Amino acid sequence: MNEILSKINISLGQIIAPIIYIIIGIVVYEIIKKIINRFTKTRSKKHSQRVETVKSLILNIIKYVIVIIVLLGILANFGVNVTSLVAGLGVTTAIIGLAFQDFAKDIIAGFTIITEEQYEVGDTIEIDGFMGEVEFIGLKTTRIKNYKGSTKIIANRYMDNLINYSEHNSLAVIDVAVDYNEKSEQVEKVLNDLATKLKGKVPNATGDLQIWGINSLDDSAVVYRVALETKPMQNFAVERYLRKEIKEALQEANIKIPFPQIEVHHGE
Repeated sequence: MNEILSKINISLGQIIAPIIYIIIGIVVYEIIKKIINRFTKTRSKKHSQRVETVKSLILNIIKYVIVIIVLLGILANFGVNVTSLVAGLGVTTAIIGLAFQDFAKDIIAGFTIITEEQYEVGDTIEIDGFMGEVEFIGLKTTRIKNYKGSTKIIANRYMDNLINYSEHNSLAVIDVAVDYNEKSEQVEKVLNDLATKLKGKVPNATGDLQIWGINSLDDSAVVYRVALETKPMQNFAVERYLRKEIKEALQEANIKIPFPQIEVHHGE
């Protein structure tokens, strides 16, 4: 009778222990998850996509580690030699690692891109001559869309030689050509008056219009240069806006905008 009860107790223990291991694993995971969620809530909304990606990666790693530990505990409870099993898993992992080394490189590169803030969703970047806006950053690939609507998907391990145009503000630069007969003082006065008029009114501008003065003496015109700091990648739109305003200002002041011409001298 005692032997039968002893066998029943052992079997009950083997059944209850795995349940306890699983419950402990779930509780530990939920506690860690709450801590990570509380920490990430304090991060800036600007980097929400990056924070969510990092959080997802960390939680997945923690989940797999807990699952492995729980499984090993359950197997040990049933008398499995866990030490030899772990050694066997080590050899298997090495073989799998060699087979999927490119995949591992992508994951490591993706994690580095995210944690080092090399670029983020919405940034305009250029890589291998392809320039576009970052649509998606994953742990394996990055997706970029150019202004024509074409999308390029690049493995993260190749995202090591790129240009990020969204790191700093851009600069809109306009060259203004006027006739040689126009007085420099009058031209500069018109441009300075325009700068005062446009102060704070140019969309996506982050500064005031600067008059840099005469930039070159071309065959048919004196070329003045003006510049205006803009939000990242907004310089092209601002340049179009400024050209229209400059043209109208010069026309109102009766300052001639020349066209290419050649002066011919006849020999005597």
